Amino acid sequence: MSAEAAVKLVTETPPEEIARVEKWIDTEEYKEKNFAREALVVNPAHACQPLGAQMVATAFEGTLPFVHGSQGCASYFRSTFSRHFREPAAATCDAMTEDGAVFGGQNNLFEGLENAYALYKPKMLAVYTTCMPEVIGDDLTAFIKNARLQGHVPEDLPIPYANTPSFNGTHIHGYDSMLKSILETLTAGQKIEGKCTGKLNLIPGFDGNTANIREYKRILELFGIPYTVLADISEVFDSPCDGHYRLYPGGTKLEDAAESINGKVTLALQKYSTTNTMKWIEEEYSGEKVAMPMPFGIKKTDEFLMKLAELFGKPVPEELKAERGRAVDAMTDAHQYLHGKKFAVAGDPDYLLGIVSFLLEMGAIPYHVLCSRTTKKFEKEMKALLATSPFGATGKVYINKDLWHLRSLLMTDPVDGIIGDTHAKWAARDAKIPLFRIGFPIIDRVNLHRSPVIGYQGAVNMLTMIANKFLDMKDETCENQWFEMMR
Repeated sequence: MSAEAAVKLVTETPPEEIARVEKWIDTEEYKEKNFAREALVVNPAHACQPLGAQMVATAFEGTLPFVHGSQGCASYFRSTFSRHFREPAAATCDAMTEDGAVFGGQNNLFEGLENAYALYKPKMLAVYTTCMPEVIGDDLTAFIKNARLQGHVPEDLPIPYANTPSFNGTHIHGYDSMLKSILETLTAGQKIEGKCTGKLNLIPGFDGNTANIREYKRILELFGIPYTVLADISEVFDSPCDGHYRLYPGGTKLEDAAESINGKVTLALQKYSTTNTMKWIEEEYSGEKVAMPMPFGIKKTDEFLMKLAELFGKPVPEELKAERGRAVDAMTDAHQYLHGKKFAVAGDPDYLLGIVSFLLEMGAIPYHVLCSRTTKKFEKEMKALLATSPFGATGKVYINKDLWHLRSLLMTDPVDGIIGDTHAKWAARDAKIPLFRIGFPIIDRVNLHRSPVIGYQGAVNMLTMIANKFLDMKDETCENQWFEMMR
């Protein structure tokens, strides 16, 4: 094509104007306009409800996640998990199109359920929705009942389902809805008065770190506490590469989940991603029910271990006491590299509470704390946490703001680093500060989900990652006379 025939832009922006705007978006004036936004969301630090529902569905033995919605949505959820874990993420959908949007998606669901069961032979089909069926008002209760009556699926096949509209809530709310539905389905008729399995039901919540789940299991095994993890992704998204493809690797056994209603204790370690589930458990389950923060850092891990010791009448194992001593030693050795450093932190509510607690222990300053979609209750709890330490005195909490808001904060009120998931890398790059990748999703680095960030070992891992990055930066940027052997 000749230059004369090339399509010209309707409006050409002069290079000087581009340069002016690039400078302007770093100013206080622009920050005020940015924070005045009401409808537009730019680069949120959260995903949508169905993604959280798929996390739960995948985490039960032999369960096939089933999306009632469009093919594109299902592909997004699967690709996000595959990119984060570098593992296959099995799921299917009924591929609703324009016809479904007009006439309803019941026929799509019938055909999809029948095909899914015939092809993949799941022990359970977990159904959740996307925007389209929610907008048109599809009735999943009636649809699934009709599917059974018309013989599309066996009568005895468990089919829990959850309404998870993408336009409302986040992945943690979808996680909560799907977990509650699965437990309601599997435990129906299983409660026996006076029976106690003696087990701990551990609910880790939405956690993209498979090593965290393994760390919980290791701690419980050291205590000698029998347990059921509800829901267990550790083998699902971190299965061995041995030449055999497993469609349903790992996951919580369905019979264990059914028996969980008769457990000794049910413990949730993410109260914001299990709010409705725990309300239902309070009413229906036997035994004690406890919700507490994720065990980030020393203090929160101490509280977790002491609670286990109290609930099961067992002493804290010597091995864990030794781990605590090593973690405290590591923190003492390296505290000077974090002490006084300012951080921006973005992510899910439960993760943020844990990370901020760890930073305060290290004498670091959680300066900007941002949660894309949460409640005043979280804001109040985070402010109370910051108030427990002089290092939290200058910290500010921003709820229902996105990472473009955070960018304005970084450019007008700088910090030394960001802690968050991959989505924060653009803000970090513009602010010329490091991003410490903790959270979900992490799709531009590998194997971080295989290193725990909870427990005493998790404290050492986080400390090591952060301190060494600052030391790398010093070596990479210092003048020759300051290029030292010892740091």
